[in-house]
Amino acid sequence: MTTYLIKNPEIEAIGPSLWLEKGHTLIVADLHIGYEAALNKEGILVPRFQFKETEKMFKQLFSHLRDKKIKTVVVNGDLKHEFGEISSQEWRETLNILDLLGRHCENIILVKGNHDTILGPIATKRNLKIVDYYCFGDICILHGDKIMKNKDIEKAKVIIIGHEHPAISLREGSKVEKYKCFLLGKWKSKKLIVMPSFFPLVEGTDIRKEELLSPYLYQNLKNFDIFILGDNVYSFGKLTNIR
Repeated sequence: MTTYLIKNPEIEAIGPSLWLEKGHTLIVADLHIGYEAALNKEGILVPRFQFKETEKMFKQLFSHLRDKKIKTVVVNGDLKHEFGEISSQEWRETLNILDLLGRHCENIILVKGNHDTILGPIATKRNLKIVDYYCFGDICILHGDKIMKNKDIEKAKVIIIGHEHPAISLREGSKVEKYKCFLLGKWKSKKLIVMPSFFPLVEGTDIRKEELLSPYLYQNLKNFDIFILGDNVYSFGKLTNIR
């Protein structure tokens, strides 16, 4: 089932990713490869299955898009997790993921996230450039950890951000479950889409209960539309109407 966040231009939610028919562009955000190694360094021992789950998610995504010609894959920030170094896990697994993406598209764009302070050496290994934002037509993709101002972004009608890892808790009787979600609202006069993370280990920030991170969301979100990830992507209407 197709779930359009916006129909003009066509922006479709597929799992935690976005498919832009215009430009044949696939967008993912916040993979945080190397998270397990960072936990291990802090003395928290966890089994390492993040890479296998991430790889599985991508393979399912590419299978869904097998009839599409994917020209560009945009990684909208935080491809890797560590701020101050590149762990051996990050070197190995990030390059493997980039190779997987490269087999399914013509071009990979790496948008810089706040965790990508030393992504450069990895990008150089695959001759990829890191950019602060990526715009085409009236759509602009940026990570969302800070407000960006320039002529390209000012002209955009749609801004797509990551960074927040939005999620929402739903109650059924005494049971409460947290789900990843997309947000669709406005920032100034522009449509704003907030993507969930492509990070399989945690759902993210409960937008009704936890402090929000992105300055693009320092506003009343009650009229934002919520699209929840389950076995598909489901429209739940306005945030103000969700109980």
